[in-house]
Amino acid sequence: MGDARQAGGGPPGGRFRALRVWRSPPDQPRWARPALLAVTAVAVVMYAWGIGSINLEPFYGAAARSMSESWHNFLFGAADPWGTISVDKLPGALWLQALSLRVFGFHLWAIVLPQVIEGALTVLVLYRAVRWVAGPGAGLVAALVLAVSPVTVLLNRGNISDSVLILLLVLAADATTNALVTGRLRPLLVAGVWVGLAFQAKMLQAWLILPALFAAYLIAAPAATLLRRVGHVAACALVVGIVSLSWMTAVSVVPAHDRPYVDGSCNDSLFAQVFVYNGINRFAATEVHQQGCSPPSHFLVEASRIGAANDLGTASIPAGWDRLLRGVFGRDVAWVVVPAVVAAAALLVLRRGRPRTDALRAATILWSGWLVLTWAFFSSGRYLNSYYLAALVPALAALCGLGAAAAWRRRDRALTRVTVLLTVLASTAYAVTLVPPNAGIRPWIIAWLVVVATLAAGILAGSLRRGHGSVWSISWGLGLAAVALLSSSVWASASVVNTGEGPFDTPYQPARITDITQVGPAHYRAVGWPKLVRYADAFPTDQAVDVFESSYLASGYIFATGREFLPVGGFSGQVPSPTLAQLRRDVAEGKIINATPAVAPRSRNPDMIWIIRHCQALSGPDFSFVYQGTTLRRFVCTPGDVQAARRQARAR
Repeated sequence: MGDARQAGGGPPGGRFRALRVWRSPPDQPRWARPALLAVTAVAVVMYAWGIGSINLEPFYGAAARSMSESWHNFLFGAADPWGTISVDKLPGALWLQALSLRVFGFHLWAIVLPQVIEGALTVLVLYRAVRWVAGPGAGLVAALVLAVSPVTVLLNRGNISDSVLILLLVLAADATTNALVTGRLRPLLVAGVWVGLAFQAKMLQAWLILPALFAAYLIAAPAATLLRRVGHVAACALVVGIVSLSWMTAVSVVPAHDRPYVDGSCNDSLFAQVFVYNGINRFAATEVHQQGCSPPSHFLVEASRIGAANDLGTASIPAGWDRLLRGVFGRDVAWVVVPAVVAAAALLVLRRGRPRTDALRAATILWSGWLVLTWAFFSSGRYLNSYYLAALVPALAALCGLGAAAAWRRRDRALTRVTVLLTVLASTAYAVTLVPPNAGIRPWIIAWLVVVATLAAGILAGSLRRGHGSVWSISWGLGLAAVALLSSSVWASASVVNTGEGPFDTPYQPARITDITQVGPAHYRAVGWPKLVRYADAFPTDQAVDVFESSYLASGYIFATGREFLPVGGFSGQVPSPTLAQLRRDVAEGKIINATPAVAPRSRNPDMIWIIRHCQALSGPDFSFVYQGTTLRRFVCTPGDVQAARRQARAR
């Protein structure tokens, strides 16, 4: 028994085995594991606080609910309960949300739970990836920076696919770092698998970091010859391609009548959805431009214009190299840009002249490449949602961790302390400019940042004087510097948790924006959803409750009720689904009775035009409403309308 206690645990298989999770492995300091778990716990609390009341993205929420209702819908990523059309992206992230709904039932928290778990796992994996080359202290700093970054907090409090994308890409970086350190091929191939799986969540964005992974491996892998390293990278690229395209290829061979129509495509092609609609068009345009599609729905065009005029969303912010350093984008992600850039530059200078296989320099190249590639892509792309920027944070956090460890190891050198001092002053000055005047707590934030930065700078400056560079002053100076550099992120993250914000919000946004994104939807869920559910339950399950132009408009009703509100034209209202022949069959069979097309301006979708021409418009305020500058009216269709349309066609 004495030996067992000295070893730090109970008998093998005993009831105390679970406590070992709190204990650090033999190759790490005793504080490492407890500190990491504490950081992860803080992350979980911030991500999960109030998740049952956060406003979610209804389009993805409707798809997750539809996918949870049948395994057919689950497999093909259906956007509606009948499985007539798919979601307009690959469904990898939605699979996890749908599984959560199948297990726990329909609750808002059940949809958010996978993202909370993914965010927590990302913190743990980033710690390991950085620890490989710089030790547990560096890993802990990186994990902390990631955990409390406001855009990360916002993202993991919603139902957006970027959470699992980032987890899988950090796993790929971790596996690549393993390959750099151990010299084994297998971890590099595993990295390829992770990137391929990330492709299922966010498609082409998953491939964005591949040049950084490959460059680091080609430069520093222990394999003796460049040709051998190139061969390893080629094998990894092959794995990436196979895993990335596997689901698309498998689904493409399924007959069209046995699966949902592929949204975002005008020819029912997953490859067009991924590489055109979510590729070329996303980077250079905002609409579907494919032969066979209808013009976009007027209310979607108008919604974009109204959103830009009222500062809703970020799609209207023009591209530019400084796009991510100011305004809402800056408040999301730029709080630690200064220390991350200083760390990257300093590490590359410090590690010059080292052997080719230097792992720390290779890791710096990997994370710097990730940051530069992603930053350049987001700076130049035409369409950019604020939560996209969460993909920058792992690289920023890793560089901060690597830089902090290097500064601590070289803390006895005056140049190190001068560099840290200047970094604190520059970063604090920049952070002050990011806090907008409308932030009610701005005086408190500025006061805190200035006081902590002044204390850190004062102690570090004092330590530079001959005879004053004691261990105490240097340690406290660097510790306060770390607090000063991280404080602005902590303030921003605390503010978004306090106000209950989610992925479509930004730190310190005006209260009127929060009223639109959170307060209004919460009121509608409390008041409107019960009425809508009772209304939908009055219809038989084999009949659509209503027909709307675009999945965008139908998704809110599907999300609330789990019932079929048939989407016409996919997300944009442009794609040929359902076909006009199928729509008429559904009307003839009594599957469709109610339909709500746009009448002013009039819909340009062929299905909706047929409904306006051949079905009966209902009059009265209860059957008409205005949405985003477009008037929609309720029509009632009967099997007789189909027969009358056929007679008219024969008469012509």
